[in-house]
Amino acid sequence: MNDTPSRLPLNRTTILLLVIALAVIWFVPLGWRHLIPSDEGRYAEMAREMLVTGDWITPRYNAYKYFEKPPLQTWANALTFAWFGIGEWQARLYTALTGFAGVLLIGFTGARVFNAATGVFAAVVLASSPYWNLMGHFNTLDMGLSFWMELTLCALLLAQRPNLPSSSARLWMWVCWISMALAVLSKGLIGVILPGAVLVIYTLVARDWALWKRLYLVSGLILFFAVATPWFVLVQQRNPEFLNFFFIVQQFDRYLTPEQNRPGPIYYFAAVMLVGFLPWLSVAVQSVRHALRMPRQPNGFSPALVMLVWSTFIFVFFSVSHSKLVSYTLPIAPPLALLIGMYLPLVPRATFRRHLAGYAVFFVVAAFGAMFLYWAGDARNPNALYREFQLWVYAALGVAFVLTLVALWINRRSRAGIFGATATFGLAWLLFGTIGGTGHEVFGRLSSGAPIAPAIKAAIAKLPPDTPFYSVDVLDHTLPFYIDHTMIMVQHADELAFGISVEPQKWVPTVEAWIPRWEADRYALALMSPARYDQLLAQHVPMQVVVRDPRRVIVEKPQP
Repeated sequence: MNDTPSRLPLNRTTILLLVIALAVIWFVPLGWRHLIPSDEGRYAEMAREMLVTGDWITPRYNAYKYFEKPPLQTWANALTFAWFGIGEWQARLYTALTGFAGVLLIGFTGARVFNAATGVFAAVVLASSPYWNLMGHFNTLDMGLSFWMELTLCALLLAQRPNLPSSSARLWMWVCWISMALAVLSKGLIGVILPGAVLVIYTLVARDWALWKRLYLVSGLILFFAVATPWFVLVQQRNPEFLNFFFIVQQFDRYLTPEQNRPGPIYYFAAVMLVGFLPWLSVAVQSVRHALRMPRQPNGFSPALVMLVWSTFIFVFFSVSHSKLVSYTLPIAPPLALLIGMYLPLVPRATFRRHLAGYAVFFVVAAFGAMFLYWAGDARNPNALYREFQLWVYAALGVAFVLTLVALWINRRSRAGIFGATATFGLAWLLFGTIGGTGHEVFGRLSSGAPIAPAIKAAIAKLPPDTPFYSVDVLDHTLPFYIDHTMIMVQHADELAFGISVEPQKWVPTVEAWIPRWEADRYALALMSPARYDQLLAQHVPMQVVVRDPRRVIVEKPQP
């Protein structure tokens, strides 16, 4: 099946220690950074509101109905808040768990479908790729979606192994169907459309018609709908407007039209993948060639071809979309890691030495490039922040460079040193991403609004519980989470337009309409930009500043 060397100089104890070391590096930094806009603040605040209100069916954001995405991650985050309290690391825990589990899953699948060497190398590749590592440490929906889609793919590969007992094959296919349902509950129809399209394309390309007889379609569909359907039924019963907005506007219009204002050129995701798999680019093409040469299993199934079709189709699918975000193609990272993991043990030592030497030079060049951070800066992010971040960048580059030199030294040893060199090089990139990502806190601290949150909470505590808090012509994605308080939108609906349209009484349509309301309020608070504050001050609107930073001003209604 595979000519990759199957034996490694590792035992179960060593592998366990490696997993523990990865877990420490992966989970410890979760609380070292503040939440940043927009995704991290949005999904943390949605979970906080779900926990506080006790409404687990109708997702809300800033107290407005929010049906852009299904609730699986919001449920998980709300449960995490209930168990461990509300905070940054708790908000990122589900994302980090799915990212970490994805590394272990691709290693397990590689070992079972191919051999132990493939599994271990694939896990190293995925953990060290900046795409997977960084996305696994931000509270976004795409990591959770990618894990459930990865489980869908891996369960299919595991179920189609030759000579597998029918009971085991059926169990793995049930896992496949259930994970597709959880992918749907993570982000909608793409959780089933993408795997379904891959399956159809694979069977057309490979002419593997017999595969359909081994999918357990009837029992699998029953499990799929049993898991995916209940929430959709319940939320539609409570919110008659749900189905049209969720399926038509969010699932189809989002893909087919530029309404979301997330444009990008056709090559957008090519750049994403180049940066996301930067440590392994020199072996990427060879890995694909190796996969294309692999023979099929005795039952006619080709795991390598399935992974190639999966990666290619999802890449093309999002490349032609009118809506693009960096994280959209994340589901192709696990199969790409497995394809590279299949080839890495075959790389000659001399070739791998050139690979490592090239990346050592890369880190030196990147260090020279980082000098330009010394002069960067603007009104929103002052130069002092860039200079502070520059120190983190140099620390990350320095650690990565030293570990790459260690990998070069290990590679000079016997053939058995290939895993040690690969693991050390992988550690270099894992720490590079971890240190650099942690250093982004110099910007995240300001953008989160957390430093001014204590002063705002102190002001809220002095006022009656029903005091209105307005958000004037701006939607701040992180501040509501840090002050434990929702806001009344004024003029700028932003992504809350749908929620406002079904509950228009919860907002003020213009600043001009808000001013007399503000003047009539006995007590009130408001959030606004510094520019808007200056405009209102010039209009002699009565305001008393509670606290401010370079991006926002918090005011309260002056008392007689």
